[in-house]
Amino acid sequence: MSKRRILIKATPTGVTRVETAMSRKILEYLGLNYLFQDIRDYQILFLSLFLVLGIGTRDWTLRPELIGVAIATCLSMQWLLSTVVRWNARGESVGSVGGKEGKEGKESEEDMTPPLSPLSPHSPHSLRSALITALGLSLLLRAEYWTTMTLAAAVAIASKFVFKVGEKHFFNPANFGIIFALQFTSDAWVTPGQWGEDWWYGLLFAGTGGMILHLVGRWDTTAAFLGSYAILEAIRNLWLGWTWDVYYHRMMSGSLLLFALFMVTDPRSIPNARMGRIVWAVCIAILTVILRNYFFVPTAVFWALFALAPLTILVDVLWSAPRFSWRSEWFFFTTNKK
Repeated sequence: MSKRRILIKATPTGVTRVETAMSRKILEYLGLNYLFQDIRDYQILFLSLFLVLGIGTRDWTLRPELIGVAIATCLSMQWLLSTVVRWNARGESVGSVGGKEGKEGKESEEDMTPPLSPLSPHSPHSLRSALITALGLSLLLRAEYWTTMTLAAAVAIASKFVFKVGEKHFFNPANFGIIFALQFTSDAWVTPGQWGEDWWYGLLFAGTGGMILHLVGRWDTTAAFLGSYAILEAIRNLWLGWTWDVYYHRMMSGSLLLFALFMVTDPRSIPNARMGRIVWAVCIAILTVILRNYFFVPTAVFWALFALAPLTILVDVLWSAPRFSWRSEWFFFTTNKK
């Protein structure tokens, strides 16, 4: 008769909880014990809340099947490409050693590396970032056909693996997918004014986005971008003699706040050093004002980020700093939670 080890733990309420070793392993593989131990879990929660809120209160013409297509495509592409990259790296590592040592090294490495859940922050297949990209696309991009959303999602994830220097990708994936769909399809569009100008949207975005930025330490980027953009728009408003209602209308945009709080602050694709981030964000604000007011581009913020994204590499050379890692932030976050 096979024996199963029984784990017995006492909860704070004094109720005895029984778990089999098998059920514990299942929970670990499914990643349920990792939920909300990663900063990105909160970002996923907030973006999902925005999506439900927008559909429920703004009467968006957004089809649920397109949201499902974006999520399924992003997750599957992330899994596929990360698997290919990992297997290529493993093959090169084994081939460089050669002979018996390479084989023993490979076997020992496999023995020491347990299978990890896709929800684990330490897994090479971590799907959190891909889900964030899918939610960003669902919030900002509109399309008539599911093939367009599929293309945008696939290209967005692929950009992380193609356009990178070392281990750092310099394009924001969701922004790259949006620009690609706008340029190469005929049925994609972005509606910057979809959130209207209700003050409580701005308060909600600022509160939730502020929590994320506090955890990842990227408040400086949002402050530099919004501050520079607000000053430049105010100067232009004064120069043209417009009333301040016009200025308020241009600044109280939900899409602008979403961009400033959740897209331009992506810690994996923006400059590493604080001074570099500030200079980079100011440049994006300047280019946004130029494109919006002199070239009349309604999606100016997305084009400005896309155009200046490659400068991230140069900025990192001018102002060097350690590269952001979700794993180190996960360790810091969970340690401080305890």
